[in-house]
Amino acid sequence: MENTDTEQNLHTPGFTQSALCFTGNLLIISLGLFIYNLSLHSLMFFCLIWTGIHARVLGYHYSDIRSMMSAGITQALPAIYIFLLIGLVIASFMHSGTVASLIYHGLDLLSPSLFLAAGLILCSLMSVATGTSWGTAGTLGVVLIGIGDAMGIPLPLVAGMVVCGATFGDKMSPVSDTTNLAAMSAGTSLYRHIGSMLYTTAPTFVLSLLIFLFLGMRFADNSLPDQEILAIREALASQYQLNLFVTLLPLLLMLALSVKRYSAEISMTASIILAMLIAIFYQGQHPVVVIDALWLNTPGTTGIVSLDQLLGRGGMYSMSWTLLLSLLALALGGILFRAGFLKALLEGFISRVRSTLGLIASTITASLAGNMAMGEAYISIILNCQLFQRAYDNKKIDRAVLSRSVEEGSTMTTALIPWTTAGAFYSATLGVPVLDYLPYAFFNYMNPLISISMAAFGIGLLRKKFT
Repeated sequence: MENTDTEQNLHTPGFTQSALCFTGNLLIISLGLFIYNLSLHSLMFFCLIWTGIHARVLGYHYSDIRSMMSAGITQALPAIYIFLLIGLVIASFMHSGTVASLIYHGLDLLSPSLFLAAGLILCSLMSVATGTSWGTAGTLGVVLIGIGDAMGIPLPLVAGMVVCGATFGDKMSPVSDTTNLAAMSAGTSLYRHIGSMLYTTAPTFVLSLLIFLFLGMRFADNSLPDQEILAIREALASQYQLNLFVTLLPLLLMLALSVKRYSAEISMTASIILAMLIAIFYQGQHPVVVIDALWLNTPGTTGIVSLDQLLGRGGMYSMSWTLLLSLLALALGGILFRAGFLKALLEGFISRVRSTLGLIASTITASLAGNMAMGEAYISIILNCQLFQRAYDNKKIDRAVLSRSVEEGSTMTTALIPWTTAGAFYSATLGVPVLDYLPYAFFNYMNPLISISMAAFGIGLLRKKFT
């Protein structure tokens, strides 16, 4: 027994070594991304080597380190299955006409006075259906920028609206990679995570909608660019049957099964099968084309480049970038957690957080800092979920509150930081600098503030569930 204790002490890292380990990882990622523009996957490989060396210094052998990595991945296997299904859902929704119908009928909602509010709703629906903020901004967002410019509405205001709507779905969609990543990393179920986010996201979205409604009234006398809208509608109508009562059935089925608490795998699989049947028997597409798209979809043929790119999204292969990055980050997290680096680094800091309000505020702040330091929301989500798990468990707070807080500090803010990949993408795609649209991205920066305010009053604090 005495020998075991001694061995355990030899395997316990100190604060200095833990800080050195983390600093090295941050330098590898920051220098690689910002100075040399290297792939995150390659950088994560070197982070694994760096962290593995530190674990070896503690006395762990290669087999021990490999077991730590495997354990980090194993605990996330259920979510990895969902990751694969996400690509299938997106591809099937493209071929069933679900996404096309949202665009086609949604354009009817546009009028100068309601343009901003309607655009927010359209972008939100699109991003919920597809699970991608970038795809929404790169297609519908580009369309709305063109329409808003023709109406004489300031482009930073339009871009802020697009970012708000696109981020809403990226946060709330059951087929969003960040939504699944946060739930997986925090150790909670997907729908528990989404349900937790509704407490803070719903009031923030309503408030943002009211602000855009108010601002839109200033442009009530502006003209509507009918030709641009007509071109988009004709392009979609030439490729799809667009009866909403048919094309929205897969999305409604998935939502209905989710509400009834069916597992995400069942809900997604059922919606995929229904969407495939609609694509084959209603849209008249060849079964081979539809089935092959489940692996890798191909661009549409409407003649509008940005629209064709959206319609070509999806398939299991499309999730490979995020999935592989997640596996590497989970393996890294496995070493950091099981070798004791996380505990040694944060136990002093977290022990000083006395209140639930302080814990949630610290989680959001740490996630924002992760975005700013690493330029990516993915790694910030994974690491911060793992950093704060024990603190939430100790305070008997459900881990869905942890995953929610991490998303509010990472997913919500990544578009507001010019040097992140998201900030660079939105700026380049919408043609508006990040600092110009930032004041109008109300949803993105109000959500963390509302979350902290609600925590101060004890609202939306779910108690830990043991399952």
